[in-house]
Amino acid sequence: MTDLYRVLPDEMDELVKTLRQPRYRADQLLQALYRESPKDVSSMRQLPSDMRDNLSAVGYAVGSASEVHRVVSEDGNTTKLLLKLTDGTLVETVLMQYRSGGKEHPRSTVCVSTQVGCAMGCTFCATGQMGFERNLKAEEIVAQVLCFASILRERGEHVTNLVFMGMGEPLANYTETIRAVRILTHARAFGLGQRHITISTVGVMQGIDKLAEEDLQVGLAISLHAPNDKLRKKLVPTAGPNSVGDLIAATRSYFKKTGRRVTLEYAMIGGVNDSPEVAAELAALLKGNGAHVNLIPVNQTAGGFERPKWKRITEFERILKESDVSCTVRVEKGSEISAACGQLRTDMAKNF
Repeated sequence: MTDLYRVLPDEMDELVKTLRQPRYRADQLLQALYRESPKDVSSMRQLPSDMRDNLSAVGYAVGSASEVHRVVSEDGNTTKLLLKLTDGTLVETVLMQYRSGGKEHPRSTVCVSTQVGCAMGCTFCATGQMGFERNLKAEEIVAQVLCFASILRERGEHVTNLVFMGMGEPLANYTETIRAVRILTHARAFGLGQRHITISTVGVMQGIDKLAEEDLQVGLAISLHAPNDKLRKKLVPTAGPNSVGDLIAATRSYFKKTGRRVTLEYAMIGGVNDSPEVAAELAALLKGNGAHVNLIPVNQTAGGFERPKWKRITEFERILKESDVSCTVRVEKGSEISAACGQLRTDMAKNF
């Protein structure tokens, strides 16, 4: 069976044509898929019954994921879903909402997964420590967004932003990730603006180069975590011998080709990479680079690493800013429900 959420709008036009239906049926089908959250093909009543029957007969279905568990943070602004895919695989995805006075709708960011587990092995990341199970298909990535879109629709709200920062390395699942991005940003499909999407990578160089050539206006976030190769290798075991230099060069190249400033993610780990000396080394490395540094105090995971003291975090930030390095400290959401950066790990929920 082929999930209709895998089909790009141009491909949908061809599908409708093969079913001997007028072209406008493709738009009706897309409207139903992305605005009404149908449970199956038979429930799309705006389509004639013979078309629905034919879609099923030739092997098309709806729905790559179903919700099996939901956890909401105490403030109600972070929601984590455990989803079961059609083959029984479990995957986690997170909704983070940011409310500001006077605005009717909150900024609603969905953090999606692109793999079950991860092969990158980052020592401070729960997903990295659970190992790699498989890549997700484009329709399984899209399904995560649509699950939250349906929840938000009931509140009169909508998805505003999307970050590929959940389970897995997006650029190690490049083809399916990009297909999902094109579906989610196509005006006839989900219709999210490209500039509202950020793809995060631990540093898959070939993927970064390919992404720069895609003619997409998505943001790129690169997980740096250290100013030198020796320290980075301890945190990211899969890092190459010149990974820091390669990644810094990649930020310049990506900006030159796309005009989009790169964000460098830096997980701050108490007693490991949070000292003033390391901050000074990082500042010297990035001075004049133009990238933005996102400082992320590490979250509690099975790895046993500790979050730095707040004084240490602010001192690190001060050193960077005094060298004219643009940086902010990320405001974490959902850590109390294990929904924050680096905390997604489905092998903790196999009883669902």
